[in-house]
Amino acid sequence: MALASPVDYAGPISSGQNHLGCIGVPSSSRLGYDKKLRMSQLVVRAMSVDRPQLDFSNPDWKKQFQEDFDRRFSLPHLRDVIDVEPRPTTFSLKSRTPLDNVNGAMQESWNGYVNDNDRALLKVIKFASPKSAGADCIDPDCSWIEQWVHRAGPRKKIYFEPQYVKAGIVTCGGLCPGLNDVIRQIVLTLEKYGVKNIVGIQHGFRGFFEDHLSEVPLSRHVVQNINLAGGSFLGVSRGGANISDIVDSIQARRLDMLFVLGGNGTHAGANAIHEECRKRKLQVSIVCVPKTIDNDILLMDKTFGFDTAVEEAQRAINSAYIEAHSAFHGIGLVKLMGRSSGFITMHASLSSGQVDICLIPEVPFTLDGPNGVLRHLEHLIETKGFALVCVAEGAGQEHLQKSNATDASGNMVLGDIGVHLQQQIKSHFKEIEVHSDIKYIDPTYMVRAVRANASDAILCTVLGQNAVHGAFAGFSGITTGVCNTHNVYLPISEVIKSTRFVDPNSRMWHRCLTSTGQPDFH
Repeated sequence: MALASPVDYAGPISSGQNHLGCIGVPSSSRLGYDKKLRMSQLVVRAMSVDRPQLDFSNPDWKKQFQEDFDRRFSLPHLRDVIDVEPRPTTFSLKSRTPLDNVNGAMQESWNGYVNDNDRALLKVIKFASPKSAGADCIDPDCSWIEQWVHRAGPRKKIYFEPQYVKAGIVTCGGLCPGLNDVIRQIVLTLEKYGVKNIVGIQHGFRGFFEDHLSEVPLSRHVVQNINLAGGSFLGVSRGGANISDIVDSIQARRLDMLFVLGGNGTHAGANAIHEECRKRKLQVSIVCVPKTIDNDILLMDKTFGFDTAVEEAQRAINSAYIEAHSAFHGIGLVKLMGRSSGFITMHASLSSGQVDICLIPEVPFTLDGPNGVLRHLEHLIETKGFALVCVAEGAGQEHLQKSNATDASGNMVLGDIGVHLQQQIKSHFKEIEVHSDIKYIDPTYMVRAVRANASDAILCTVLGQNAVHGAFAGFSGITTGVCNTHNVYLPISEVIKSTRFVDPNSRMWHRCLTSTGQPDFH
């Protein structure tokens, strides 16, 4: 996705990625909800990366691919634009306090540092055929090419003097379980390096230009227990902002590091801030932590908040199941979050084991006709006496009247597929003169306003620590995440090229279909 000049960022984010963005991309990059157009495009799989135009008849095509991959996944560094020398790190788990004058002695006695040349594999499956389930092949023969990305963690050398560092933390977009866990861990890790001046920016990027939103001083004492509650200790917001103004504010505040917590849109904004800082040759490190319950950030196994959202969705699904099972011809209908990616709905359906029909944005469906959803509901009522349907908010938009309205982030306002399905099911069973009792549950905001569960809390801790390690290592314009179970750093520019979608040919979607027993609704 081509980005405009940083100073042009004044509009809303609307890349069709998710609804968590704070800063906009040009309107030419907007993706509408034309289902035919979207489904005609190749689905982006979890591990996919852009491929250069390659001539596979060229014997050197593998070398060309490797060189292009290495170039794109090389991490931006402060050394690229300014003359800065490293110093020995102050971070060590062998000392109770930050190291002062290590002279290499403490470092050499502890093997807890990551080498700059350490790498992790982006892909670990060698597909034998493009027709294999979930195959993600570079060439028609599915040739194996190693794709290495940078391993995350503390380095022996750092590029900031901790006692002089001022670090800022900002949370953007919508709420997500685990925000406070990440804030807390960033603060604790910064203090482990010896940073004393840590501030929170209130209510997203808005805090950079709203005069009444002052900085929030942060320390271990302040953040010690914030992870025990949901929401964001710093507050969140959406909406456009001017990149140049934000960087002006960063300079005025004398920030050396900025940790940005957000989804695809927020990452795009952070990358624009990073580029503007490079343009001005500022020694400022911009590091992102991927946050979205939709789990739709490219290349990553999982984003924080997703596991908690799936777990919380179980409450709604279980309630709908009990209602449907207890009623005569009961039909439970649950709508979950997922504008363009159906990961929450798919995983919640899998973990429930009670869902009969799972509908996601990536897989079109018909309502009427012999292969439609309504006919399958008839079959379920006839054979088992009740049914349970789980639908993502972005599914079935082709059945609804389109709206030109957009939200504060510039995302197209979706039609309410949950209400539409409820009405269509009710009308259908009335028309065929079969009694039905529909129970509709929409837990949309309930699943994201809760405290992180144990799995997400661990992930948040790791991501928060690695974000600080990345900043001190001198990287900027990066995000930290998990690829194939390994913690890595990725250039923001690579993860914002597309949204991560559920691959309808993946084994996970096939497992979901096996669990629900639903047919192909075409």
